[in-house]
Amino acid sequence: MYYNWKENTNTEELKVVCNLIKNGEIVIFPTETVYGIGANAFDEKAVGKIFMAKGRPSDNPLIVHIADKKIIKEIAKDISEVEQKLIDHFMPGPFTLILNKTDKIPDIVSAGLDTVAIRMPENVIARGIITFSGVPIVAPSANISGRPSGTTIEDIRKELEGKVSAIVDGGESQIGLESTVVKVIDEVPCILRPGKVTAEEIVSVIGTVDFGNGIFAPVDEHEKVESPGVKHKHYAPETPAQILYSEDEQYLVFQMNHVIKTYKGDVVVLGFEEHRDKIIVSENRFICLGSANNLDEIAKNMYSALRKADKLKSQLILIEGVKKEGIGLAIMNRLLRSCGYNYIEF
Repeated sequence: MYYNWKENTNTEELKVVCNLIKNGEIVIFPTETVYGIGANAFDEKAVGKIFMAKGRPSDNPLIVHIADKKIIKEIAKDISEVEQKLIDHFMPGPFTLILNKTDKIPDIVSAGLDTVAIRMPENVIARGIITFSGVPIVAPSANISGRPSGTTIEDIRKELEGKVSAIVDGGESQIGLESTVVKVIDEVPCILRPGKVTAEEIVSVIGTVDFGNGIFAPVDEHEKVESPGVKHKHYAPETPAQILYSEDEQYLVFQMNHVIKTYKGDVVVLGFEEHRDKIIVSENRFICLGSANNLDEIAKNMYSALRKADKLKSQLILIEGVKKEGIGLAIMNRLLRSCGYNYIEF
């Protein structure tokens, strides 16, 4: 079933979607970050359907989405003062916190770990579905595992239709980038996966921040991880991709054109509006990520751009990188994983 809620949420259709969740089915719905595939977090069989639909490895934990902070005490325990500060300041929003889980959370959700990832989305549709379903909902990104996340239904409908019981279309994702995942270690917030909530914002609340392994380097395949998106192949097109970055704009454009010549023009470029006329590819092979001065716009367009580039079937997708600060840290984290760490900085 497909429901178009781009303009308004249909009450009768909402009841149908929520009943599907209650009855152990899985549905695609929007959040402010990316689209998710949702299931009742307390229903082990329903959660298993998500792993089947996505082809997701079982050691990749899921995020539990809630609509009311009061439920946190049902699914998590031993919440510290620092953790409570983070909850109070960043929820609802594009922020996920790793906490010690209670027995109410099945092991399939947490990949057998003693912790659970919890997020409270801002998106009205997501909050409505969670509220009227009456249960917390696990919702990994709506895509085949390893592929770029979905920020519009058009991007993901073909690969997932028939694998879920309902699709709710809420239009384009407002942020287009997954949540920041944090675990507090020795009273210090540690970013396991960067996202829209930046390190600088966390420092402004807590006074300090740290970073986990796997943000800019691969994680060992045998290592257990508490956050999704830090292990296994993620966000990747089928076409080989490479990132180039330099603070020297002129030199960066020169190097990009050099790569394009090496491939005899059989390259799709994901670049910035300011460089559209400086990079020597045909117009249909330049996909604009947005302005170099607007990282929020770049983050929002990134996954759709990767999917568009893949459809052009070139030898290489060449991507302009950004500075690794603020939300740029999250953008580069996703792009590095999308291109298998094929990255050159000049």
